[in-house]
Amino acid sequence: MKLARFEVDNRIYYGEVRDDEVFVLTGDIYETYTARGDKYNLDQVKLLPPVVPGKIICIGMNYMSHIRELHGKIPIPEEPVIFMVPPSAVIGPDEPIVLHYPNNVIHHEAELTVIIGKAGRDIPVEKAAGYILGYTCGNDVSDRILQNKDGQFTRAKSFHTYKPMGPYIVTDLDPKNCRVRCRVNGELRQDGDTSDLIKDVYTLVSYISEIMTLYPGDVIMTGTPAGVRRLKPGDVCEIDIEGIGVLKNPVK
Repeated sequence: MKLARFEVDNRIYYGEVRDDEVFVLTGDIYETYTARGDKYNLDQVKLLPPVVPGKIICIGMNYMSHIRELHGKIPIPEEPVIFMVPPSAVIGPDEPIVLHYPNNVIHHEAELTVIIGKAGRDIPVEKAAGYILGYTCGNDVSDRILQNKDGQFTRAKSFHTYKPMGPYIVTDLDPKNCRVRCRVNGELRQDGDTSDLIKDVYTLVSYISEIMTLYPGDVIMTGTPAGVRRLKPGDVCEIDIEGIGVLKNPVK
């Protein structure tokens, strides 16, 4: 199933996307919901970020190709490298990424993004799928100058608009083998596959849940493949994940 969070007539809804239409849902997407019959064409609505997350947990250095392109030949991390960014950084489809320091080196990072659907802690790997609502596209926009200056990731990745997400939540995606791409102005820059993740999605959910309780709507960004490059004002950045769709944002 493909879910969207959208605005129409100054009201916000969740809906089920079927082809080029979205059917309004009643109930709670984390519990029980049904389509009530009202529907809109997708071109009639404004797509919003698919969730309003309680927290955003990010994973660094989770594709070997990305480790090599940014950090040289270093050992594969024995444990997931985790950090957090604020929900205030989230924007939705077609909203502009506003470069806070446009003269800095600011990169796109295409990422499969996990939406937690059920509260849990100390989740076994083999049960992790049951705690996931679905998946969306994410862009972990990153200021490399600040990242290197600070020696950690928070400031470099937390500016307003630096976490685009969308366009949909797909509930039946297989996270073990899907293509993750980024295009800028139509040029293919990143082209990876989640089969190359160092720590897979279920391992990440289990690992993080040993550190902190996960709640419905929490977001896990799972890392980015090789090919990250600079964004500049005037660019149009597209994150394209197989089975989900395309997240498109202009850059200002």
